[in-house]
Amino acid sequence: MRFVDTNVLLYAVSTADDEREKREVALSILGADDLALSVQVLQEFYVQATRSSRPDRLTHDQAVSLIDSWLRFQVQETSITLLQQALSTSVRWQVSYWDAAIVEAARALRCATLLSEDLQDGMDFAGVHVRDPFRA
Repeated sequence: MRFVDTNVLLYAVSTADDEREKREVALSILGADDLALSVQVLQEFYVQATRSSRPDRLTHDQAVSLIDSWLRFQVQETSITLLQQALSTSVRWQVSYWDAAIVEAARALRCATLLSEDLQDGMDFAGVHVRDPFRA
């Protein structure tokens, strides 16, 4: 299983010319069936995709429709246990709470790979390996 971070979802809907290659990579990833994500990732997607300052802003209905389509993947819910694990991971690895929560959601779903450009490519969080799918 591979865990998908928010940036993959955002590139998939981008219409920016300078993000064309990343959009193609993201769409290819989202065509797979071995993916997982979290409620946090879906929340972050909604907020970022619909923000008024985004040039290719999605409407509420467009964003909700996409989120509904991504519910076909395994989705990790936020829990007190996940919160506590993320707090510990944040301190241990010196990353933000939000990044730690992504790592711990991936771990909870037994994902060996975390697809993200926000964390260091190749980083190993005790069994959760970060891979930047947009890195050449």
